[in-house]
Amino acid sequence: MKVRTIALSTFGSFLRNKVILLFCSLFICIILLMMSPLLRLKTMTTSADYAQRMQKVMLDEVSSIMSLVSGFGSLLAAWAAADSVGNEMKSGTILAVMARPLHRWQFLAGKYLGVLMLMAVYVVAMIGVTFFLAWLGGHRFHTSLWVLFVYPIVRYAIWAAISLFLVTLLHHVAVMSIVILLVSLVRFFESAPATIPAWIRDPAHIILPLTNLLSEEHFLTVTRASVRPFPWTNHLIALTYGVNYALVFFLLAVVVFQRRGLSRD
Repeated sequence: MKVRTIALSTFGSFLRNKVILLFCSLFICIILLMMSPLLRLKTMTTSADYAQRMQKVMLDEVSSIMSLVSGFGSLLAAWAAADSVGNEMKSGTILAVMARPLHRWQFLAGKYLGVLMLMAVYVVAMIGVTFFLAWLGGHRFHTSLWVLFVYPIVRYAIWAAISLFLVTLLHHVAVMSIVILLVSLVRFFESAPATIPAWIRDPAHIILPLTNLLSEEHFLTVTRASVRPFPWTNHLIALTYGVNYALVFFLLAVVVFQRRGLSRD
């Protein structure tokens, strides 16, 4: 009950957070600007050969937009987790909250659950954009919706847990700098693994959150807008990895939070 109350309160605060609303508004404007060429191409009447070439251009644009949407979600999850805890510690309101019969782990669990509620709404919107962009590209999805929902949620849960752990040690602005650096490193190690020496690559694969394992691109191709054959064991391994990674960092956040002061100057 206490965790749920904090989660609902945190989720409600996100809907009123001016920074999150501003960034989401700017992001929506960027998406609309990127979609305008697709809308023009969709209305063009051309020959079959030219239409096929234009369809490839459209699908490339769709892929770029979805990559941008997915990456923004990671940063949003990290910022929401850091800001929800960091602001309360900075303002001192956490002292009033913890004066109640509430364990510190319950406070963090409520904050974390509130972040996941926000990201669930984001993923639903992302799925809607995905289907709309597929329609613009002349394709339809024939896939289970659960994979399009669960994979991003687990991916964002990882970044939220990492951010929650870091904010128990650092200011939330510094946390975002570290998260952006981590996201860049992960993208680098996932995009060019063959060019990296094994003595660097192997430890990095153990330490870094390899969110590429939780990418829908493993079983979803925008060009076909359909699901590739993907055994349930692969789903189980990937999702177990993601959940365990998020759980480890959440538990680390709880351990650090139990041992530190509740205010931050």
